[in-house]
Parts: sequence; C-alpha cells; structure tokens
Amino acid sequence: MRRSPEHPGSADEQPRLRLAAGMRDRPIPAHQNDGVTGAAVSLFSGAGGLDLGIEHAGFRTVAAVEWDDDAADSMEKNAPTYFPELREVLRANLYPLATGGDGGITTKDILKVAGLSSRNRPELLVGGPPCVAFSKSGFWLDWKRDGIDPAASLLQAYTRVLAEAKPRFFILENVYALTFNNKASKPAFQRLLLEIEAAGYQCQWRVLHAADYGVPQARPRLFIVGSRKRDRLPELPEPTHHGRWERRQTEGGPLPHVTTGQALAGLVAPPEPEEVVRGRWGHLLPEIPPGDNYLHYTAERGHPDPIFEWRSRYWSFLLKLDPGRPSPTIQAQPGPNVGPFHWENRRLRVAELRRLFTFPDDYAFVGRRSSVQSQIGNSVPPQLAQHVAVALAGAGVHATAPGLPAGRRAERG
Repeated sequence: MRRSPEHPGSADEQPRLRLAAGMRDRPIPAHQNDGVTGAAVSLFSGAGGLDLGIEHAGFRTVAAVEWDDDAADSMEKNAPTYFPELREVLRANLYPLATGGDGGITTKDILKVAGLSSRNRPELLVGGPPCVAFSKSGFWLDWKRDGIDPAASLLQAYTRVLAEAKPRFFILENVYALTFNNKASKPAFQRLLLEIEAAGYQCQWRVLHAADYGVPQARPRLFIVGSRKRDRLPELPEPTHHGRWERRQTEGGPLPHVTTGQALAGLVAPPEPEEVVRGRWGHLLPEIPPGDNYLHYTAERGHPDPIFEWRSRYWSFLLKLDPGRPSPTIQAQPGPNVGPFHWENRRLRVAELRRLFTFPDDYAFVGRRSSVQSQIGNSVPPQLAQHVAVALAGAGVHATAPGLPAGRRAERG
C-alpha cells in the first residue's frame, strides 16, 4: 500500500505509458507467457513488498504498474534477484483508468507487457490501491472524514483491471480503516465489494494483524481475496503468532510475537545523518523509557515537571521502541517528533526498517532517505503477503512450491 499522486489530474494530462528506465528490453516471444507458472500482475506496486511475498509463495510477477519513480527504480533494481520473470515496470498513473478517461494506460497495455492475452490470462492480480483517503491517521481532516478525497476512486482502477484482465484469483490490500462505519469508508467499501461481484468474482475479507504472522511490527491491514465464481473460494491464513496489541491480547497462533529485539539482533547498521532527532521536543526523548511516549511527561504519570496534558497528542508522539515487543506501526512520512524511535534515542536506520518489515537484508531501495522511508512505510510486509498467498494457493492456484523469504529472518518462522 502506498500513497497516491497529490494531483491525479485529468486523463488527457497523463502519459499513456512509460517504461522503467534501464529495464531489461526483452521482446515478448510468440508463445507469450505459457512457460510461466502462477503468472501475477501487480498494480500500485510500490517498492515490491506485496510482490516479494507472492514470489516467495511460488507466484511470478510478470508485470508491475507504479507511478513513483524511486519505487519503480527500487523494484527494477531488485528484479534480477527477486522478480526474475518481471518484464517491465510500467510507470503510469492509474487514475484515468479509474475514471474511465481516455489517453491513459489500459488493461490491454498491462497484459501486453506481461506477455499475456485474452486467451492466456494471469493466474493472479495483486495490488494495494493508495490508502490516503481512508487512512486512520488523517481522520482529523474534515474533507477526509466526509469522503471527498479524489484518491478514493483508485479502488475503481483496481476493479476495472480485475473485470478486464479476468485473472483466476486476486489479492487486494488496503488500510483496515476502509472497513470503518463512517462517511468516508463505508460507502467506498460497499461499492468496492459490489464492483468485485459485478466483475464476476466471489470474495472474502479480513483484517490481518502483521505481528500475528511473524512480522515484528504491529500493523493491521485489510486483505480481500477472491476467485472467479466457478472456482474454489480461497481462504485467508490462520495466525501463527500471538501477543498483545493496543492493550489487548490477540487470538493468534502458538508462537509468541517476534519482538524488535529479536528482529534487530546481530544487525550492524551504519549511522545515518538523518537519524538525529531534532525539532522542538527531540531533546525529551532520552528520558522516555522504552515502549513509552510523551505521556511520560504528564502529571498523571507522576512526572515532577509535567510538559504535556494527558492524551493531548497522538500515541506515536515521542514513541520509543520496546525491544521486548513488536514495533508499533511504522509510518511512511512521520513528522519530526513522530516515532517509533530506537531505544538508543534516534530514528530507525534503513537496515532496521528492512528487518521490521521483513524485507531481505540485501533488498535495495533507491532514492533520498525520505523517499526510502516512504517506500518502506507504504509497503506490505513481505512475510504477511507470503502467508496470504500461500493460503490462496490452497484453492488450487498453479503456483510453484512455496519458499521462505531470502535473507535473515527465515529462521524465525
């Protein structure tokens, strides 16, 4: 899941198609993609977190669509190792496709680049339409609560490709706030489910907590999985781990949550200039205990010189990691005093972010430090995506044998 363009623009303002610079220029053979088992098409791909998960479950991403140059560059750079069948990263804004306008990328364009056709459809369509319209973190904005964010329509880009590409199965990921009963979320979610049915698919959905699947991060996400109505409806995965989340116990699997201390153990991460916590309140961080936040400086906590009123800030304000628990949700664009911060009183380094999202240690991200933060923070944790894809494969999807993610993490299950 990732953010949308700030100004989607009209259809006639969008380039029809732009391929990732330097991508392997391989002609599509006459036999198309007949040799690729479990061919998947990816929309709103970001840096490839969801795609990495399905690859480890045995699918093969053959085409990806992503509008952000840095994210597309990241996926392209990792393609030789992690996406060996990826033909092209299409740099295109899907907003015109959602609105029905002309001049933008089409489903036919996507299938052509994937080496697919009307007679050889993808096995799987995956994607996480941008979540800014429904993200819980922005509900203080009146226009967001009222459901008038134009980016909300990007859900319709996904359902249009679903209807036209006719994959056998699909996975759609989004923020769990899309399921909320409010003016922004409820109509959009109901419309989404109706469009999925109208496209000829059956589906089921559930909010999955990433920590319950071995990800060292408390990150709830909405997953919708579905199949053509004549096929078996895929299942969603059962949790493998359990622990506490927001002062309540999760009903998970037999294993305890993977903690930040376990995830970061043995990691040598070089210091970064951007890791210094600045801003008006940065000097307060050292006194805050691991796992606590600005509430440490309140009268209710017994601080001798309170600075903040009780519950006057977001929970993530001056929030520090607890090495004995999973990380709180890591944001794509945190403010200067928004955590989680490392218990060493600094911002998390890129190598640490990789571990907390379950990316392989050698997975490369392209761009400035702020862009890398955004790419990772907008990603679906690959290990969570793998669990979803493996469960979907139980419905008879023609994927190859599942394998654990490469890089350190595999031994933690």
